[in-house]
Amino acid sequence: MARSRRNAELSLLALAMVLVAAYGAIVEANLLDTVTRDFWMPAAALGLVFFGMHLVIRWLAPFADPALLPAVALLNGIGVGFLRRLDLGKAAPADRETLAIFAGTGGRQLAWTLAAVILAAGLLVVMRDHRAVSRYAYTLGLAGIVLVMIPAVLPGRFSEINGAKLWIRVGGFSIQPGEFAKLALLVFFAYYLVRKREVLSLASRRVLGIDFPRGRDLGPVVGVWLISLLVLVFEKDLGTSLLYFGMFVVTLYIATERVSWLLIGLVLFFGGAYLAYVLGGTVGGPFANFYTRAEIWLDPFAEPYDRGYQLVQGLLGLGSGGLFGSGPGAGEPLEIPEVQNDFIFAGIGEEIGLFGLTALLVVYLLVVERGLRAGLAVRDSFGKLVAGGLAFTLGLQVFVIVGGISKLIPLTGQTTPFLSAGGSSLMANWLLIAVLLRISDAARRPVAQGGGPAARPGGGPPEQLHGAPTEVIRP
Repeated sequence: MARSRRNAELSLLALAMVLVAAYGAIVEANLLDTVTRDFWMPAAALGLVFFGMHLVIRWLAPFADPALLPAVALLNGIGVGFLRRLDLGKAAPADRETLAIFAGTGGRQLAWTLAAVILAAGLLVVMRDHRAVSRYAYTLGLAGIVLVMIPAVLPGRFSEINGAKLWIRVGGFSIQPGEFAKLALLVFFAYYLVRKREVLSLASRRVLGIDFPRGRDLGPVVGVWLISLLVLVFEKDLGTSLLYFGMFVVTLYIATERVSWLLIGLVLFFGGAYLAYVLGGTVGGPFANFYTRAEIWLDPFAEPYDRGYQLVQGLLGLGSGGLFGSGPGAGEPLEIPEVQNDFIFAGIGEEIGLFGLTALLVVYLLVVERGLRAGLAVRDSFGKLVAGGLAFTLGLQVFVIVGGISKLIPLTGQTTPFLSAGGSSLMANWLLIAVLLRISDAARRPVAQGGGPAARPGGGPPEQLHGAPTEVIRP
């Protein structure tokens, strides 16, 4: 009989919160020259929130992967701890010891964490079978396109921050709809590709040992490519464009197992990005912003106190951190513009060093690996594509962020999942984790007696879902 491993999850969750509390204590020791009696309170508040999520998983998804929640809780906790560290750094020395846990950016992030975890738990309550989502695939696809395009058509004062039009801003409230769009679009991609997998798997010719698809089957890829270029041009952000197009191409590869789709996707995307760069330098207009970002990327030290200032400060922060960092609370992350958002990885890196950043990346890698494992183990094609696509999307988003701050690719407006300040990113990524938990529960649940499909959380075999794909993709 399969074990649910919920006790292992609880133990790992407790360890994660101990690490978060230790991080907070070291921050206070370096910033305040003392450790206050309340240093543990942010970690305790987070622990209560995550323990509540653990109880929901124990009840509704008892066979879900036991490593997902603790890994994400650790990342989320370190993010809250670093944002509180920024608040302490901004506060007057006399006020630091009395700074409330719900004050400042760190306090808001703590509140957003509560809201995001409640939303994720609600999704587990509503979505008892991940295949049920396929009924709304076309509706979610349309909603995703609308969410992507809204910032592009709004005036800059309502949608633009730091050159990228990714937001909806009304008064003091702002939301990044693209964070939710990626989830909706991925569900549509998975449903569409399950239906069209056989057609898209057909090959017309073989070149250098690789089977390439028929020309008539390139339509969906070209369509998504054009949409991604529109995002690049009108929303002025390479990261979002790469995220959407990469998500579709990789999901297509998982569905068809054709390496040629990856090659075609790479050629299309980088060819389109280069074309946008050339047009930005000659024609200008809507391509000018991308051209400027590419120029900053090529040589940020050409204007280190003007256009290249943010990237230069981020690189200097990473460089000064060295292998081991200056220690939590002992660096100067506030010298980096937007360190709480786009450049939080650089700010953390200054204080925990290359080894610390590597540890964080390993935690992200663990979440991605567990998502891919759930996709491999689940029995239906739709679940395979959704889990694989979500796991890859999370990994790609981390790559886009780390690549931007380390000068591997041009800067983007993407947020670092679970670390950066902001409710949109936090809620969308916790929803992503909830879907992975649901799929991993279906994948790890013991097969019903008689060799049928996995049993439902409430017991008994699942009902056949109208329109829900059940065929299995070859491993």
